[in-house]
Amino acid sequence: MPNFISWVLVYSIAYCVFNSTGVLNSVLLNLGILKTPQLFLQSANHIWFKMWLWLTWKNAGWAAIMYIAAISGIDEQLKEAARVDGASRMQVIWHITIPGLIPTFFVLVMLNLANFLTNGLEQYYVFQNAFNKDYIQVLDLYVYNIAMGSGGYSLSTAISMFKSIVSVLLLCATNQISKMVRGEGFV
Repeated sequence: MPNFISWVLVYSIAYCVFNSTGVLNSVLLNLGILKTPQLFLQSANHIWFKMWLWLTWKNAGWAAIMYIAAISGIDEQLKEAARVDGASRMQVIWHITIPGLIPTFFVLVMLNLANFLTNGLEQYYVFQNAFNKDYIQVLDLYVYNIAMGSGGYSLSTAISMFKSIVSVLLLCATNQISKMVRGEGFV
């Protein structure tokens, strides 16, 4: 479910839970674990780790959907034949399920590598505040701030074009690796 909601709603959830008057601080204060509320969202400490956790939470459902769909697409007759031949559950997983997941794995790797430099302007823009603004800056947010803040359209365009070229190169490299490992590429 988190994959289908916007970053604004994710931040709203984070604000309700982690704000100085939010649920987590209220519970910790009532239990006597904390004496003063912690500023989880306003703190610049471990900002990259926190952003990674939010991104992982939001995207875990999408990856699960993709892998479950790939597993359901594996022919049941292969699994049944392996069980008839005496294969254990781990042998079925190792010799049938995992090889059946490799095409899906490479598609997801290819999509993620092509978007390697696209690190989520929306997430960082929504979560930035006066306390963590200097620490939360990522490439997309930097390009946005250059273009909208100081009017540096030419520099932001050049950075975006360079980012696109790197993405295409990563996509081609992933396709070549797929050809070497699987014997076939995607393009």
